[in-house]
Amino acid sequence: MEEAQHLAVAANKKSIEYAMAGDKEAWLALYADDAVVCDPVGVSPMDPSGKGHRGKAAIEAFWDTVIGPATLEITPHKRWLSGEHTCCVHQVARNDMGDGKFTECDMLAVYTVNEEGLLTAMSAHWDFDDMMAQLSRLA
Repeated sequence: MEEAQHLAVAANKKSIEYAMAGDKEAWLALYADDAVVCDPVGVSPMDPSGKGHRGKAAIEAFWDTVIGPATLEITPHKRWLSGEHTCCVHQVARNDMGDGKFTECDMLAVYTVNEEGLLTAMSAHWDFDDMMAQLSRLA
């Protein structure tokens, strides 16, 4: 299937668009009720269990603490199609911290959708320690 018709690619593109626009309701509407967001994958202060943010309420809380307060510019560099319902994306998220300061997060994100094109899982693989080092240099 070509990228233009791929449901997970469409979800990735909309997710990026809505995150950069700060459109919480449109972004949340991309997710199935029982979806899981792991961002970053594994244990971190943002996800002490390492099991992800499960369900709409937890995903909304993730938005409220991570995406909503940020001023993001997300640039996808390459997408890989992996079956009908999965797309892997190399992308960079740049967060404008103001006063000419910013962080950059290089990641591999995996978007999985159901037959209706709703996200059932999003897993972003990135280096949490690197992000903390960037933030400490900005302080």
